[in-house]
Amino acid sequence: MEKRVRVRYAPSPTGFLHIGNARTAMFNYLFAKHYHGDFVLRIEDTDVERNVEGGEESQLHYLRWLGMEPDESPLKPGNYGPYRQMERLDLYKAVIDELLDRGLAYKCFCTSEELQAEKEAQEAAGIAPMYNRKCAYLTPEEIAEKEAAGLPYVIRLRVPEGKHYTWKDMIRGKINVESKDIGDWVIVKSNGIPTYNFAVVVDDHLMEITHVFRGEEHISNTPKQLMVYEMMGWEAPEYGHMTLIVNEQHKKLSKRDNSIMQYVSQYDEAGYLPEAMFNFMALLGWSPEGTEEIFTKEELIEQFSEKRLSKAPSMFDKHKLAWVNNRYIKKLTLEECAALCIPYLKKAYDCSNISDEWLKQLVALYQEQLSYGQEIVELTEIFFKQSITYNDEAKEVLAWETEAAVLSEFKRQLEMLEEWSVDGLAAAIKQVQVNTGIKGKPLFMGIRVAVTTSLHGPDLKNSILMIGKEETLKRVNQCLNA
Repeated sequence: MEKRVRVRYAPSPTGFLHIGNARTAMFNYLFAKHYHGDFVLRIEDTDVERNVEGGEESQLHYLRWLGMEPDESPLKPGNYGPYRQMERLDLYKAVIDELLDRGLAYKCFCTSEELQAEKEAQEAAGIAPMYNRKCAYLTPEEIAEKEAAGLPYVIRLRVPEGKHYTWKDMIRGKINVESKDIGDWVIVKSNGIPTYNFAVVVDDHLMEITHVFRGEEHISNTPKQLMVYEMMGWEAPEYGHMTLIVNEQHKKLSKRDNSIMQYVSQYDEAGYLPEAMFNFMALLGWSPEGTEEIFTKEELIEQFSEKRLSKAPSMFDKHKLAWVNNRYIKKLTLEECAALCIPYLKKAYDCSNISDEWLKQLVALYQEQLSYGQEIVELTEIFFKQSITYNDEAKEVLAWETEAAVLSEFKRQLEMLEEWSVDGLAAAIKQVQVNTGIKGKPLFMGIRVAVTTSLHGPDLKNSILMIGKEETLKRVNQCLNA
């Protein structure tokens, strides 16, 4: 009987949920759910100096926001806990003691100054820096003497000589690393806390993790982890190392890159829909079989295959994300879209004398073109401005020889208009055409630019209706008197 698929997403609470980490979590989640397995959230909090307040909460909250509820986590423990590494120190100690007893690990008392001097000497000689094993053969008496003197130490793994560490990567195929290229590495720091490459092996083994999807930066960690598996006689999981996410300049997505919002929380705050984010991020390094790109979570789970994960870097295309999110916004009911957008309007503008119904109708004008909720503020600015200006493109339209006649007659029709409604405005614009003989683009473009300052926008009559009679006449007069 095959093992039940168990995967884990194991972030450090040293920051908030980043796009790259969210993509890692997503591929683990999709793989687990496709094979009816378990998605485990483990918090790797051993880097205590760098842990930030709220880091763990951000990870949990935004995984849920994206629709990835862990089957097991610190808040939903199963049979493999604890789910925070700092609560698992006794489990690591048992393995460390065994490795020390078997001579597979040793205590190293070298100071940071000694290690730095050795590293600089090796680099000066053109040698790849590697620990020189100065402490690898200390006698029990020498070790006892140093401990009695209170000297701090780390614990290093004794790397086997002449070994090859080979694995069949689920994405990249066969990868081979020789042990001669890896120095004796630290498995326990001087503060007694195990390092990542050691603790992760103990955790994955005891939690019965079967598959691990992670970023390509972890390829160099894999042989170190395989050493521990081999020394302990444990079966290693299958590994798949995903490619980088790059920006539109094809440079690695870094936390200092201001061209792209880096954290999932920023997309939530800007009014992107979680279902759209899930859909978009699933396409960052994975491709479906057909040409369709809009999928529900259930469809992505059904279609997901590790065989279709890309070997090439994935570009974070902001325009594609906007397109995907727009597709989802279009499917919202007007009530749902208004609930998304109105809070941004109330934050940006004084809406104290404006009804929610008016705001809802304003949102309705722009729902078809909205890329994200916060965009409503920029799109609707003209409805809230007390003083308006016209850019050069608008001024060119207003300078057409037909526009003085169009706007003069439009003003006259508005002043006579008794019913301020879409039908009333349609009749007024039709009468402008009849009385001036001007039709088509010179007619409609001139009125649109005069009232909305823009050459493009939603339905003209509805826009004028929302701006109101008094403000519309004010803007037409401004153009006529310019």
